[in-house]
Amino acid sequence: MQKREIKLQFPSDILLTLNQSEDELVSTIRASFAIMLYQHEKLTIGKATQIADLSRYEFENLLVANGVPISNLNISDVMADSVKIK
Repeated sequence: MQKREIKLQFPSDILLTLNQSEDELVSTIRASFAIMLYQHEKLTIGKATQIADLSRYEFENLLVANGVPISNLNISDVMADSVKIK
């Protein structure tokens, strides 16, 4: 997968304020961005894991820890799929 770099500017004391290293802040931003895009159905879970730079398992655990459903299916979707299978 080809990657593109995007630069963000923050107040100079943000690392001290958050008590995080630069790498930790980058990981936090990547994960938060991936969760937000996944929640708003802008990305599949696979693409979101790539943005978060986590394994699928790690990202699913992160979703659960943040109260975000792993699947966007509702009961009517499942029932419609079950009818198609029969």
